Amino acid sequence: MPKIKYIEHNGKEHEIEVPEGWSVMEGAVKNLIPGIDADCGGACACATCHVYVDEVWLPKLSPREDMEETMLDFAQDLAPNSRLSCQIKVTKELDGFTVKMPKSQH
Repeated sequence: MPKIKYIEHNGKEHEIEVPEGWSVMEGAVKNLIPGIDADCGGACACATCHVYVDEVWLPKLSPREDMEETMLDFAQDLAPNSRLSCQIKVTKELDGFTVKMPKSQH
């Protein structure tokens, strides 16, 4: 299983194995990782799973779709590497994938 590293806004790291096909958000929620609330349950209807993707991984992801772009407008502390973790599907190619949570989500 691919390992995903979640880094809280305070620097605390959590590295967990996440099954392929799950979203990065599901991996966080099902493993009780703080900082990803996922209020909408992964329906891309909120921005409570906002993360910063480590820049080396951005080229390996599919581009943001319109709905994700719209929801990111509601996120605080938006950055060029901002994504909604519910929209990132875990694949074997994402082994070692790293995301950081914004300070506004603690």
